[in-house]
Amino acid sequence: MLLFDKQRGPDDDLRLHFEAASNLDPNEKGVIKEIMEGMLLKHDAKKLRSLQKQAV
Repeated sequence: MLLFDKQRGPDDDLRLHFEAASNLDPNEKGVIKEIMEGMLLKHDAKKLRSLQKQAV
């Protein structure tokens, strides 16, 4: 926190969703994790394609 002047954690707009998801059963939590992982992979792939286009 001293180095970055920001606490690590979800943005305020997602915090309530994560709190609500903590009450789900393990299978439902697993589904949410899989969806999130898929979205993050999609984001990373999009970012990589953008960097590759800039390099050309």
